[in-house]
Amino acid sequence: MKLIAFLLAFLSVFSAALAVDVQKQVIITYPENTPNHVLDEAKGAILDAGGVILHEYKLIKGFAVKAGEKVLDTVQTMGSQYNALIEEDQVVSSS
Repeated sequence: MKLIAFLLAFLSVFSAALAVDVQKQVIITYPENTPNHVLDEAKGAILDAGGVILHEYKLIKGFAVKAGEKVLDTVQTMGSQYNALIEEDQVVSSS
């Protein structure tokens, strides 16, 4: 009986570890004609989900974040009317 209890406890911990949302660092941009409330809603959803706003851009409508994949899917859906573009933040270099 102790073996079954131990096995169930192990499986519970293991399944909880698999359910952790993977954090990604991305840049989210919108077209210039996008209303500011759309960006505010997206940032609010990211913060509510435990994400972090890393940088807000001034020259373009957008921001850099570190957030889970689930909330990024939500933000993509929220901004689909305004063509939200979500791309991984990468180092760009010239050869």
